[in-house]
Amino acid sequence: MELSHSQFAGNRAVVVGAGIGGLATALRLVSVGADVTLCERQSAPGGKMRVVDTPVGPVDAGPTVLTLRGVFDDLFQAANTRLDAHVTLIPQDMIARHFWPDGSSLDLFSDQARSYEAVRSFAGQQDAEAFRRFCADARRLFAAFDGPVMQSQHPSLTGILKRTVSDIGLVSIISPLATLNQSLARRFSDPRLVQLFGRYATYVGGDPYRSPAILSLIWQAEASGVWAVAGGMYRLALAITELCQTKGVRFHFNTQVDRIEAGPSGVRAVVLESGARIATDTVVFNGDPRALALGHLGEDAGRIARTIVDAPRSLSARVWSFAAQCSGPELALHNVFFTEQPKAEFDALRDGQTPKSPTLYVCAQDRAGSDTKVDGHPERFEIIANAPPLTVSEQPEPEFDICRRITFKTLERFGMRFAPEPGEGALTTPAGFERLFPGSAGSLYGQSPHGMMSTFRRPQARTSVRGLYLVGGGVHPGAGVPMAALSARHAVEAIMQDHALT
Repeated sequence: MELSHSQFAGNRAVVVGAGIGGLATALRLVSVGADVTLCERQSAPGGKMRVVDTPVGPVDAGPTVLTLRGVFDDLFQAANTRLDAHVTLIPQDMIARHFWPDGSSLDLFSDQARSYEAVRSFAGQQDAEAFRRFCADARRLFAAFDGPVMQSQHPSLTGILKRTVSDIGLVSIISPLATLNQSLARRFSDPRLVQLFGRYATYVGGDPYRSPAILSLIWQAEASGVWAVAGGMYRLALAITELCQTKGVRFHFNTQVDRIEAGPSGVRAVVLESGARIATDTVVFNGDPRALALGHLGEDAGRIARTIVDAPRSLSARVWSFAAQCSGPELALHNVFFTEQPKAEFDALRDGQTPKSPTLYVCAQDRAGSDTKVDGHPERFEIIANAPPLTVSEQPEPEFDICRRITFKTLERFGMRFAPEPGEGALTTPAGFERLFPGSAGSLYGQSPHGMMSTFRRPQARTSVRGLYLVGGGVHPGAGVPMAALSARHAVEAIMQDHALT
């Protein structure tokens, strides 16, 4: 069901939170004629798509990879413009460069033929053929789940079953009784490839030893194209904000929402910490749904999704964002330095502990262009190590010096050194993420993706409180920048359907 611009004109909506889900929602709503106000507790937009200032410019401190570009082409098209009129996207021939403690390395590319040859040189003909089959199977999985799950406002188990009936080979690819690690170990004889592709579970905050095998479809999202945003990913958040403002969205930064007011007939208003009251019958919350269930926005909104409070959480992270000169192995834009003990790393995370030898992702932000030359000048870096959410961590947060030693001594073992090493202001910990995003328990991806039914347990756009809707990475269809933007489309569809029925 769709409404025209004129049918929706004049309806007031308040969006709470200026993460990518909230920004995309505001843009879609204002583009169909709504009167939109957006309230954000921080001083700038972006949510987890944030930056840290350095002497050589802002460095990303959140997402660094743009995939599924079509989601954003569609978003900007809904606003009667083009994505490339607002940001410059730089296609990346190389998906990532991977390093292991034994001195081996592997580059993977957006061109499958190049990746095939790289895998063949790295692991041999047998695993190169296994890689070819893995890519084909990931494409089939992605195609099977895209329509009935990701593109659907309500994920449909029936739709998935219909696809498996029409393509019976999907059952063995889905491997419903296997973990991602088990599925990959059956495919590849080289444990380094099992480790590499198992890492994709962490993209949604999962552990490959406990995540379902179906998460191998995440590989297809990267294999189908990776882009860098000129100026950093934060430029995308700024571009959507500027377009929203041009279209008339009112932004209120440094504005804390105290509560969402609702009665038997639904939402009535948003009340700010200042005491100001914004009357509305439509509120879109772009934050972790757990914050609502904990009562952070009042008792009226706290009626939704009580089970969220105790649901297992996805992983958190320790994130470094800084500028320095570096020496060591030649870096690409995206780099992964693997631990030699992957099982021990995830066992520690499961038990709420800090891994002694973590896998580290290093984004060399200034190496996005193919002709980039750094010539020994300071560069901008983001380094990410997985960490347990606060809900499972029984130990106090490690001291800063311990975190720094674990991170940079690990990289030194690969010959990688940074001068100077960053100070405390460069590190965001799980506790820091909880302060930035209250109610999240530091988790960056919402509920845990473990278990075959995790997709169907994730909160959806429409809530039990009439007029209150959810968007963001903690909501269906899931974590990641494209999925958060898709959640906005689902929420706006639900809003328009509900308004059409009144």
